Amino acid sequence: MDTVMRLASQKAVVIFSMSSCCMSHTVKTLFRDLGVNPAIYELDEEPMGKEMEAMLSRILSHRRPVPVVFIGGKLIGSTEKVMSLHLAGSLVPMLHDAGALWL
Repeated sequence: MDTVMRLASQKAVVIFSMSSCCMSHTVKTLFRDLGVNPAIYELDEEPMGKEMEAMLSRILSHRRPVPVVFIGGKLIGSTEKVMSLHLAGSLVPMLHDAGALWL
């Protein structure tokens, strides 16, 4: 848990992902299209990726938790939550408040 939380707090936007996951690709593309440069940790390429995936799975109560997004060190959630925030117009202000986006 400490590793995940430490990594999640090191940058304004942190995405835990899998390199072959289409939903992870979608979320990473959304943030890049918004002009955000997130820290991305591909769990299938990280030395402690399996352990981090298990921890994220416990946090979110999902069997397959990726992608998992943190903004400003705060857990936002997976694809569904990110897209809901974006469609509601709440994601961009959240990114701005975290210092990830300049308006």
